Amino acid sequence: MNYLKTALNFYINSSIHVALSVYAFMRITELSFGLPYNEPLDYFAFYGTITGYNFVKYAGVAKLHHRSLTKNLKLIQIFSFVSFVLFCFYTFQLPVKTILVMLPFGVLTLLYAIPFLSGFQKNLRSVSYLKIIVVALVWSGVTVVLPVYDVGFENVSVTKVVLMMLQRFLFVVALILPFDIRDMKYDAISLQTIPKRIGIENTKKVGFVILALCLFLEFLLASNSNFRTAFFLIFVLFSITLMRASKEQSPYYSSFWVESIPIIWWFLLMIL
Repeated sequence: MNYLKTALNFYINSSIHVALSVYAFMRITELSFGLPYNEPLDYFAFYGTITGYNFVKYAGVAKLHHRSLTKNLKLIQIFSFVSFVLFCFYTFQLPVKTILVMLPFGVLTLLYAIPFLSGFQKNLRSVSYLKIIVVALVWSGVTVVLPVYDVGFENVSVTKVVLMMLQRFLFVVALILPFDIRDMKYDAISLQTIPKRIGIENTKKVGFVILALCLFLEFLLASNSNFRTAFFLIFVLFSITLMRASKEQSPYYSSFWVESIPIIWWFLLMIL
């Protein structure tokens, strides 16, 4: 049992789970627009997420609560290096135009972790409300714009792309809210997240309104009833998950269960 728990902790702490969520979003976009499976781009996003997230978490500049990970940190560093090598491998398989479009999102990820404001004392994560916007913008840009741009806009409605990017942005904002509720006791006083500003219950109400907007957008975007059914099930599941989020939630509530929602959405689309 201890081995299973150790494996699960490594799976989460090494950012494999969050990378799988990003991969799921890439596949959802491909399925929604009827795009062919793009292995180089999808794995580029997968390994890039592992590299980027582990850099943010373990580079020593993002002051998060990772004291308990000291024993496993070296293993995670080795795994991150391997992921970085694979990220570079898939990068070289992409067209130059796709890499150029990706660059602004890569820069935002670096600035999220590296202090460059207030005399190199603060990064983007340290600026109130900017954390959630940056993460949602990067996720929506990478998982919506890149898959479409890589194959070309000729057979895809630009309006639909914009609407899907808006939906993905809002959906990721809602995904972050349970994490912000969990991290209220860890975040610095100066970091004014949404739960700190308006309280936990109001944050949940805001999250529900955001999810309702996402549901409305899905009915505008969906090409058939299967897509609408899948998202409605995700809407119900996510609403329940959000309403049950608390400051004293279990270690796996947000980092595993909430993060699994995009993966479940992808599986539902494949089943339906």
